[in-house]
Amino acid sequence: MKHIIAYDLGTGGCKASLYDTKGTCLADSFISCDTYYPQQGWHEQQPNDWWQAVVQSTKNLLGNSDIDKQSIVGIGISGHSLGLVPMSENGELLRNSVPIWSDSRPGEEEIKPFFESISEEEWYMITGNGFPPQLYTVFKLMWLKNNEPETFNKIHTVLGTKDYVNYKMTGVMSTDYSYASGSGVFDLNNWSYSDQLIEASGLPASIFPAPVASTEVLGSLTKEAAEELGLSENVQVVAGGVDNSCMALGARCFKEGRVYNSLGSSAWIAVSSSQPLLHPESRPYIFSHVVPGMFASATAIFSAGTSFRWLRDNVCQQLKELEGDTWDHLTAMAQEAPAGSNKLLFNPSLAGGTLIDKSANIRGAFAGIDLRHTTKDMIRSTMEGIAMGLRVALDELRALTNIDNEMIVVGGGSKSDFWRQLYADIYNCKVVKTNIDQQAAALGAAALAAVGTGLWEDFSIIDEIHHVEQEEYPRKDENKIYEKLLPVYKKLSDHLSEIGDLLTKV
Repeated sequence: MKHIIAYDLGTGGCKASLYDTKGTCLADSFISCDTYYPQQGWHEQQPNDWWQAVVQSTKNLLGNSDIDKQSIVGIGISGHSLGLVPMSENGELLRNSVPIWSDSRPGEEEIKPFFESISEEEWYMITGNGFPPQLYTVFKLMWLKNNEPETFNKIHTVLGTKDYVNYKMTGVMSTDYSYASGSGVFDLNNWSYSDQLIEASGLPASIFPAPVASTEVLGSLTKEAAEELGLSENVQVVAGGVDNSCMALGARCFKEGRVYNSLGSSAWIAVSSSQPLLHPESRPYIFSHVVPGMFASATAIFSAGTSFRWLRDNVCQQLKELEGDTWDHLTAMAQEAPAGSNKLLFNPSLAGGTLIDKSANIRGAFAGIDLRHTTKDMIRSTMEGIAMGLRVALDELRALTNIDNEMIVVGGGSKSDFWRQLYADIYNCKVVKTNIDQQAAALGAAALAAVGTGLWEDFSIIDEIHHVEQEEYPRKDENKIYEKLLPVYKKLSDHLSEIGDLLTKV
């Protein structure tokens, strides 16, 4: 029997998972990583923390299983996006603490010069980079050039998060197409860096590593890496991919029109297609898929699970005194309120707006509250507001392409029967939970290693790995209520965007 180790390197830490050749996850181990906030807008992590998390999670994985380490033949990794890891020519890490995806330090000094030669809309239509520009790697590199020239001048290449881990394993500095597509200078349709955009940045083209297929074997473990990990030097390491695309693959979203919903602290809906779903107004954010010739296009809300957590910690603190899980208490109370929460609306923009909102300055709110409303209404309204926000995101994608009327849900929010039924009623489509709930990104990374090392011929086996555990269908009466509330929710969002803009001036 042969085995694969998949790493899911997220913002919160690294999860190592052990898979057999049938795609069954036999064990996993998670090690957390810290995020540092040295200044406003600066969100940094330490690459050596990633590596230590990889090492420790691997040792835990091997220690908790009875498999022979010689049976492990391949490694694949999924990594959080838009990272900037500056490397010298001799492989030296040039900054111990590096910007991660949510770092927004670039300002007018970087943004304005770039868009003097190309409009922001044209940039988006080339790259599909639908987040605010300052989050993308190219602008962080421009910031480094402007503010830390001594460090910048030593850069030979810039790696992504999972690319740095691959380097520590193999000694090879490389990236893949999916991660490169978040660089800010990648031409989606041509699957290559754009000379025009690199010229606009004023950066040397050589700083961006040439991308390879996500399944390409970069090399085997170095002697040093093998010793640290407790593995054989014969283990082959594939390039892996960005988390969004790995999760899409693992969530069975690798054929035309398939869609999945990731439900976590933030939440998004993504569809796979042979063409990127570019739109200059709603601006879905797009990554090249880890599947050749495909794209993963997504729309999102930034505060899904975090809105629910905020409600628990600030509105429903008394529930912490009760025995049992507070999330279960919240859900039970929500079920006692009627669909529509007695016309109480909640907007979940507690972390600001996405490009489907009229303004990034939008903030959340309860609306329509009156003396009859109870805590139960507020809880259900919060849950409905999160689902409404995602329904708006889903409709943006529906307007751009044909989407399957079956939504696979993954992530922590997929475990609740009530949540899933709520999504089915509000999305007006079938919602499906499979055995792959929080393992989607890991399964995607494992699949890349399996195909890259020749254990699998292609990705079709993923359909067989998924086993449906629950299905929820939209209920006619409840959906009718939500369809009436949806235009009111949209109008509320528009007004909250205007109010958010006004509040920034106060």
